[in-house]
Amino acid sequence: MHFPILPTARAAWLTALAAPVAIVIAATAPDAWIVVPAAAVALLVLVVLDGLLAGRLQDWRVVTPADCEVGEPFALSVVAEFAGRAAGSKPEVALAADARLQESGRVDMALGYHEATASWQGSAEVTATRRGTADITGMWLQWAGPLGLGARQERQELEREVRIWPDLSPIRSPELQNFLRDAQFGLIARRIRGEGTQFEALSEYEAGMDRRRIDWKASARHTKLYARENESERNNQIIFAFDCGQAMCEPIEGLPRIDRAVTAALTASYVALKGGDRVALCGFAQRPEVMTPFVGDTRAFHQLQSAAAGLDYHAEEPNFTLAMASLTARLQRRSLIVLFTDFTDATGAELMIESVGRLADKHVVLFVTMEDAELAEMATAEPDTLDSLAVSVTADQLGRQRQIVLERLRQMGVDIIEAPWDQIGYRLIDSYLDIKRSGAIG
Repeated sequence: MHFPILPTARAAWLTALAAPVAIVIAATAPDAWIVVPAAAVALLVLVVLDGLLAGRLQDWRVVTPADCEVGEPFALSVVAEFAGRAAGSKPEVALAADARLQESGRVDMALGYHEATASWQGSAEVTATRRGTADITGMWLQWAGPLGLGARQERQELEREVRIWPDLSPIRSPELQNFLRDAQFGLIARRIRGEGTQFEALSEYEAGMDRRRIDWKASARHTKLYARENESERNNQIIFAFDCGQAMCEPIEGLPRIDRAVTAALTASYVALKGGDRVALCGFAQRPEVMTPFVGDTRAFHQLQSAAAGLDYHAEEPNFTLAMASLTARLQRRSLIVLFTDFTDATGAELMIESVGRLADKHVVLFVTMEDAELAEMATAEPDTLDSLAVSVTADQLGRQRQIVLERLRQMGVDIIEAPWDQIGYRLIDSYLDIKRSGAIG
């Protein structure tokens, strides 16, 4: 194992500063020229001696998590132990990482000495920006001697993989857990009376009950007022469909729109499974790519998570006609279809409207799109040049076209959710519960 000795940046600066001195000596005292090569040799000797005093690497470890979630920070750590190392500058580490973890492909960190373990340790906080499997392929470790002139460097090949999953932090949030614990879709599966449309039982009418629940025929037979108690429908089919095309791969607040959509869908899926419904996921671009079987138990939630992690990013326009036709062919009963998508041009939007319209004839469709804050900002910005005026006018036209498309979908009976990315999850849950209570799915 080789530990080459290299000059440090300090040695390079000394060399650069000595160059003008050498020129002055050559100009003013030509007979003293021997001083310049002697000084260079002396500096070289110091670099070598300093590199030798840096000691040798005795042991090292790179600590990486096996799994992480997109958009959530985590730590990469390095531990190194040196033999015969004199005190000097802190060792520096560079890791070669996948662009999913670091856009530049390089993670840098400095190591600090821990007396308790007699080792040098350091960590760097990394945030994954895309789902998938990220490779960490190499490590460069460099440590200098006490003078900071000579350093040793070693490169180690690594074969580490970090699996990047969808972000599930909203599911773990106290707000959602309290909602699931206290709301009608609680942690314990139970029958829910008073909601829905499926008849459950008759009970004597009491003050404060909704008068619309009075069963007049039963009341006439018993000469008492009786009210109907209905059971909330269960076993509904909920499908979350993801457009994996170019528009959904554009970033919003640092993460692709598709990842924001996946987080919202998995959060709503968890609530739906707690409510006794069955959930499936599908993804499409130019052709359908992912279609999971229906899951009806929270213990199988990991199947939805794994399928969502497999949704790929595509720099192409989606084929709505093929995707919606394939989805319709696989559904044997009326279902709630939650479609996550976005659109930029009128032609693509027209094809999307036709496909969604045919889908809405047989199923309940919930159309989810994220507000384009950047487009709204450009449209409302005060123009001060001709270029900025053109940008503002174009952004305003795109915003108007967008609203026209959404209005056409509403007229076709499609429910619309248009909200900022950090609100669509809870807006989606509210819309799902409203649709479920109305009995429109079954």
